[in-house]
Amino acid sequence: MAAPLSDQEKRKQISVREIAGLGDVVEVKRSFNRHLHFTVVKDRNVATPRDYYFALAHTVWDHLVGRWIRTQQYYYEKDPKRVYYLSLEFYMGRALQNTMINLGLQNSCDEAVYQLGLDMEELRDIEEDAGLGNGGLGRLAACFLDSMATLGLAAYGYGIRYEYGIFNQKIRNGCQVEEADDWLRYGNPWEKARPEYMLPIHFYGHVETTAAGHKWVDTQVVLAMPYDTPIPGYRNNTVNTMRLWSARAPNDFKLHNFNVGDYIEAVLDRNLAENITRVLYPNDNFFEGKELRLKQEYFLVAATLQDVVRRFKSSKIGSRDPVRTSFEMFPEKVAIQLNDTHPALAIPELMRILVDIEKLEWDKAWDITCRTCAYTNHTVLPEALERWPVFMFEQLLPRHLLIIYDINHRHLDRIAAKFPGDVDRLRRMSLIEESDPKRINMAHLCVVGSHTVNGVARIHSELVRKTVFKDFYEVDPEKFQNKTNGVTPRRWLLLCNPALSDIITEKIGDGFHSDLQQLQKLLPFVDNEIFIRQVAKVKQENKLNLASYLQKVTQQQINLDSIFDVQVKRIHEYKRQLLNCLHAITLYNRLKSAPSQDFFPRTIMIGGKAAPGYHMAKLIIRLITSVGHVINNDAAVNDKLKVIFLENYRVSLAEKVIPAADLSEQISTAGTEASGTGNMKFMMNGALTIGTMDGATVEMAEEAGQDNLFIFGLSVNEVEEMDRKGYNAKEYYERLPELKMAVDQIQNGFFSPAQPGLFQDLVHMLLNHDRFKVFADFEAYVQCQERVSKLYKNPREWTRMVIRNIAASGKFSSDRTIAQYASDIWGVEPSGVKIPPPNEPPFQE
Repeated sequence: MAAPLSDQEKRKQISVREIAGLGDVVEVKRSFNRHLHFTVVKDRNVATPRDYYFALAHTVWDHLVGRWIRTQQYYYEKDPKRVYYLSLEFYMGRALQNTMINLGLQNSCDEAVYQLGLDMEELRDIEEDAGLGNGGLGRLAACFLDSMATLGLAAYGYGIRYEYGIFNQKIRNGCQVEEADDWLRYGNPWEKARPEYMLPIHFYGHVETTAAGHKWVDTQVVLAMPYDTPIPGYRNNTVNTMRLWSARAPNDFKLHNFNVGDYIEAVLDRNLAENITRVLYPNDNFFEGKELRLKQEYFLVAATLQDVVRRFKSSKIGSRDPVRTSFEMFPEKVAIQLNDTHPALAIPELMRILVDIEKLEWDKAWDITCRTCAYTNHTVLPEALERWPVFMFEQLLPRHLLIIYDINHRHLDRIAAKFPGDVDRLRRMSLIEESDPKRINMAHLCVVGSHTVNGVARIHSELVRKTVFKDFYEVDPEKFQNKTNGVTPRRWLLLCNPALSDIITEKIGDGFHSDLQQLQKLLPFVDNEIFIRQVAKVKQENKLNLASYLQKVTQQQINLDSIFDVQVKRIHEYKRQLLNCLHAITLYNRLKSAPSQDFFPRTIMIGGKAAPGYHMAKLIIRLITSVGHVINNDAAVNDKLKVIFLENYRVSLAEKVIPAADLSEQISTAGTEASGTGNMKFMMNGALTIGTMDGATVEMAEEAGQDNLFIFGLSVNEVEEMDRKGYNAKEYYERLPELKMAVDQIQNGFFSPAQPGLFQDLVHMLLNHDRFKVFADFEAYVQCQERVSKLYKNPREWTRMVIRNIAASGKFSSDRTIAQYASDIWGVEPSGVKIPPPNEPPFQE
């Protein structure tokens, strides 16, 4: 395999001096050398690659910070309605290249780094991923921040600055092993601590009722320290803020509980407070009712709402004195978006502030709260919905429990008036579930306390209305909307696939960078032979880059002419990595039984992390690696079939994998994947989709035409019908010989000879209690994969279909999603204003 060209070698072939502008390159070099001088430790004579990375990061930061300050000045002068996006997860990935692209600095920096004799690729790879999220939810939040800045919205992301993000996944002896993600160990050049805005957060204590109202007293206090990260829009000089909170113990923390001789113990005890932001909970689509998690959720909303109220009251820059003393205008100036139920406590916390502190009467406070908050639902899976035990609230947040009881009482009075005598409906719609133990349904709280509830793909929003919130929809149908997800084309096309971006720009110009619908202009080139060859060549180069990387990390030689068949996402039963694995075994069995058959080579790549406590997901990883071990070590099939597990899948690895994929696996059981966003990234990077009619794949099929995707399997209605009749997996197992053979091999230890019973739990689940009906879709999936292989044998037709998919991917930009949130939910309009850069006079529209 020929090694791909490094950045250095590419630069020897072509210089970008003219594109970059000589003055910009000189300025970047001067700034870089200045920062390097201060970055390198004085007792070291030689700079390390990390020193070079930090010098470059600080150079780019210099360009950011002037625009950042000017943007905030602009917002304070214009006083627009501000949007606050609350999320327990922000899966940002790396910042360096994304920032260079959005500021228009990439060519200058590339050329300056080349002239300094350094390798930009090496410097980029030194940066740690900011992995403060589990998967789709956190990465969506990151894309949304990019789009909010690009559209010029006065928007703020609020989250938690976890000391340890999503764990690093190691595969040892075929098993997932978790290692802590110490992403801050070398420092983070992209954040600014703001101790002047540190805020107190209260826990525990009890509530006193007085003539003046309720008082929450004898609380334990933890401090919330904000760290701000600039979020640049695309070439519009707008730089918004992501503010992440870190827990700090107050100086007098519990010292009074210790004698003088216990001073050391008293100081060590500070960790109890600071543990709140120590680690991200590594669960995706699964609720874990731990007290620390509830503390994290309240810590985020309590700190954020204090900040929101402060900014509302004193909107003039530099002013700490209240400019606004009335809350009448609060919903006209503040929009709060709850990213799933994790920040649901914003609703009772805002009520506490308005009623207990600002002394508004209840009905007025409730009206303000409901008109301010909106809620995005991300799942219909029952195990993912948050239901907190009442006893935990009683202990940790006693005032909020009383507020939630009050909200529920008024809510149920309203329902009882609408549906007199319908006791069962009251039980179903209550915020309090009378189970053992009694629980608070946080999704119900979100629906009742928000003016808008949205799902994240059209089919998902329909399911939300028909199933999870059916009763609520019947009462308030106008509350419910759909906002189909999107991804930012800056990171997921310009950054990760510059070669594809360049050939598209040659054909249709660069307007698609901020208006992805312009990709439709590619349709006239579907039959253009030169463009077809260009697209195919870019894909082949991307495959070479990925194969070269994988050879280094897996020692596997990959056939570049094979179909790169990729499934990358969290490991979960509903995402059906097992279906993919059964297909791999079936292909292997076919090759072994008829070695001379016409078989198109295929490299199956599966990547993703399993929640550490999710036994079945970890077993699925073990099966994939075991199947891969057998297949990859069988010389008889070696150049025809490989199964690779992509260790430690993360944003920076996705940026390598997605541009190289030929086939994108989106094979969840219909009705289980809310939207998906990986499906969109693959589509705009020229992979064809094999998938069920689930999530946003339904809309992708509409945009591109169903004939341009490989659609198979049960529909949502067919799944529901099967649930009514009863799903019998054994019927498929007995009827389909290839399925039976694969399952028997798994069960009998063919793939685990040293531990023959290793996969018994997995087989038992598939045969007896598979909620996600893997066997029901097996036959259709295998037949659909045969269609894939047949089309891939015709490179021209395959590439024409690729071009149609790229041209149809414009709808799936997060710019479109955010523009819809802005107009339909937040009541703000995207701004076309380009804020002047720091070297020009300010605020000239």
